[in-house]
Amino acid sequence: MEKIKIPSRPFGPFPTVLVGAEVNGRPNYATLGACGVVSLNPVLAISLKSTHYTTRGVKENGYFSVNIPSPDLVRETDYCGITSGKTADKSHVFTPFYDAQGKAPMIRECPMNFLCKVIQNIPVFDFEMFLGEIMAAYLNEQCLTEGKPDPLKINPLIMIGGSYCHLGQVVGTVFKEGTAYNNH
Repeated sequence: MEKIKIPSRPFGPFPTVLVGAEVNGRPNYATLGACGVVSLNPVLAISLKSTHYTTRGVKENGYFSVNIPSPDLVRETDYCGITSGKTADKSHVFTPFYDAQGKAPMIRECPMNFLCKVIQNIPVFDFEMFLGEIMAAYLNEQCLTEGKPDPLKINPLIMIGGSYCHLGQVVGTVFKEGTAYNNH
């Protein structure tokens, strides 16, 4: 299979998340494809443009939420990515809920939510990367199978290129599929 060189811009796939922060006493949400795991410790990283309205809320409160939307929320999710909280009130797009551990709105309609406390802020070009310790995690009960989170039931929205996609099927088990490699 021949490889071709493409532009060196991130293409994906990336999990689509809605980052929530309170700004001027109201919930605000920004759509990101820049969220990830930092280590085996309960820490998530998000990257927000320095000028984003949500960035101000994260800095002021020291907390943010990471909300995992499902494909049925694609319209609302995209709206939060193309509309600035500076010019539109996005507090009514979703139903917010809060955890007593921190001041960041989480989204009831999203199947999975994380409340994070900022532990580090790293400027990167015209963005700010926030490392957040997970203080609380929530999951819709119907997204469980045998008491464990089921990725197909959570069905996270995925960004790749200029498209939103979703998971189609489970193709293996992490840290199990590779054991068969040594046996062939």
